[in-house]
Amino acid sequence: MKLPSSTFTAVLATVGLLFATSVVRAVPSFARQMNMQCTACHTDYPILNDFGRQFKLSGYTMSTGQSSLPPISFMLEPTYSSTQRGQPGGAGPGFNDNNNFALNQASIFYAGRLFGDLAGADPTALANKFGVFIQATYDGVGKAWHWDNAEVRFADRGTVAGRDVSYGVYANNNPTLQDPWNSTPVWSFPFNGSALAPTPAGAPLIAGGTDDAQKVGGVGTYAMIANSVYLDVGAYRTLGTQFQKRMGVDPATETEIPSFAPYWRVALQRQVGGGTWEVGAFGMAADTYPQSDHTVGKDHYVDVGFDSQYQCSIDQHDVTAMLSYIYEDQKLGASQVGGYSTNASNSLWALKGTVDYLYDKTYGGAVKYFIADGTRDPVLYQSGAAGGSLNGSPLSDGLIMEVNYLPFAKGGGPAFWPKSSVKFLLQYTVYDRFNGARTNYDGTGRNARDNNTLFLEAWILF
Repeated sequence: MKLPSSTFTAVLATVGLLFATSVVRAVPSFARQMNMQCTACHTDYPILNDFGRQFKLSGYTMSTGQSSLPPISFMLEPTYSSTQRGQPGGAGPGFNDNNNFALNQASIFYAGRLFGDLAGADPTALANKFGVFIQATYDGVGKAWHWDNAEVRFADRGTVAGRDVSYGVYANNNPTLQDPWNSTPVWSFPFNGSALAPTPAGAPLIAGGTDDAQKVGGVGTYAMIANSVYLDVGAYRTLGTQFQKRMGVDPATETEIPSFAPYWRVALQRQVGGGTWEVGAFGMAADTYPQSDHTVGKDHYVDVGFDSQYQCSIDQHDVTAMLSYIYEDQKLGASQVGGYSTNASNSLWALKGTVDYLYDKTYGGAVKYFIADGTRDPVLYQSGAAGGSLNGSPLSDGLIMEVNYLPFAKGGGPAFWPKSSVKFLLQYTVYDRFNGARTNYDGTGRNARDNNTLFLEAWILF
């Protein structure tokens, strides 16, 4: 498959190649660019507050012009994972059955104004209207480097019929990466989790269910009108196999999107009860080759999502509540012919609700309920396979509970590399049902509760 010829995809590829080997989350380069602490843009990072959403809508270009440091940041995620029952054969290559220490990720970011301070502090300068968020990551479990979330934007402001409008165009490699709220898939809770614990089989396409993150290239345009109405339209397609390999991504057996798949987003934002309330919808439709098999025809996916977020800050208390529902219609005629699914058509849905709380910008906690279910399909959900679903059901539900400690959120890091931060988190995931059942869900005697996971992490940003 040849690399897409789209101009915007070419821009994305060029910038990715430029920085992925030499070089959103909350990253200190943004804070240094603004000469502010991370708490200016975030509550319990990476959750954005009102100002943080404005910063993102500006294309990461807002600056006070007081920092001469390049827009580079670093991240380390040393972790510990323990499941209620060990995984025979190891939780991952080179790891024990249970109770594993790992470096989940080590990342380098080039994030902020694309051209740094070369154009000076003037916000009207053309060069200062281009922003970038590019992350290159070392996977400590897979033992390999790869490009991670990447986005390039042009952003500006204007007026239409007397109303203020923030608008821009973007190119990125992950649907919903550009969204300013934390209720859509890329930036939703949990923001970190164990890479050495089993996870449910069923997830919608737009939520990474076909492992499309960082394997696609997309381009789109957005506008926020009067800080109230948000509109976003774009399109995504799978990147070329050779490009994926150069970026450290394995294209084997991927669900390939051969032509641009439309993406859309609309949201309304209002001030309600001393806080900010958002309600919106988003979706994507894609023709796909199952497992990159061009001999059996194409499947067709349609995802439609609804989301809402309410956020308020009162004195030392920050509260964010997030809700998301995604319904997916799957036409799987090609997968059925190729032996990748039992049925010619399926449906899948996923619901999740999260409440996140932060006290004094230092002590936090969050609780999330999640459930996903849909049509039974023994082949698609790997009936009888280790980690698969014995009855072909994607039904999984449970709770994720987390407590956080952010000791430097208000003060920043050392003088030689200011605005650094660290978050210590303790997370526990509890499953009620896993891949269709509470007990013996995969035929090996493993029960849903055996996948309950204790996860500890030091999330270090500097």
